[in-house]
Amino acid sequence: MAVLALAATTAHAGPRLGPVPPERYDAAQQQAAEAFAKARGQPPFGPFAMMMRSPELMTSARGMGDYLRFHSAIGNTLSEFVILITARAWDQEYEWNVHAPIAARQGIAQAKIDALAAGRRPEAMSEDEAMCYDFTTELQRDRQVSDATY
Repeated sequence: MAVLALAATTAHAGPRLGPVPPERYDAAQQQAAEAFAKARGQPPFGPFAMMMRSPELMTSARGMGDYLRFHSAIGNTLSEFVILITARAWDQEYEWNVHAPIAARQGIAQAKIDALAAGRRPEAMSEDEAMCYDFTTELQRDRQVSDATY
């Protein structure tokens, strides 16, 4: 009976929260949106638009994302490669659709992007790409990395 009640409740759940329309931003949201546009060259989009309900969270998330994407110890090209591996492992279409073109512009060969899209290990990877692929796929699969891979 409890399962049926839960199913009935779920079936009638209301829509999820959408983004805050920019014309309804309060002062903190406006400030966060302006900082985002200055940093990214466009208004908040995707998950950042949804996070505008908490402008402090959105600004912190953007800062972390900027650091990971643009200041990674492995560089922008390998960082984009790892993002694609992770996006595919989690079937994260939004991240895939945003980052596949960026990865191509960063110099990741289309054949490698296509292999990742199909869930295959890319052929002819550089030593650094193979290291990143092995580390990332092992971490995703096993939730840890072996001493050998590390």
